[in-house]
Amino acid sequence: MDEAFDSDLLRGSLDLMVLGVLADGPKYGYSLQQSLRTASYGRIDPKAGTLYPLLHRLEDDGLIRAKWDTSTGRKRKWYELTAAGKKRLKHQAHEWYAYADILRRLLEPVVAPPQPA
Repeated sequence: MDEAFDSDLLRGSLDLMVLGVLADGPKYGYSLQQSLRTASYGRIDPKAGTLYPLLHRLEDDGLIRAKWDTSTGRKRKWYELTAAGKKRLKHQAHEWYAYADILRRLLEPVVAPPQPA
């Protein structure tokens, strides 16, 4: 099962995924895309037209900060979590786990293998 997830499914969780990737440390845009792609076995592959507006919004909301760096010879914009971003990530992660647990329980009869009689 390596097809991309439905965009409606991702719409409510992509912010959380980006914050989660940045919890591992600062990343520039392409490395952030690669981390999402790798962690999802290729099923989540946000395009630049989706990712960069999301990063700008998270920055405007004070959840991440960005800085330019040229130490590698390339000009790259690096993103990292702020204290508010870490707090938001923790809160949303707890909410997501509770929500996912409810979904799992509700959907288990649909996807669970049949039990022996």
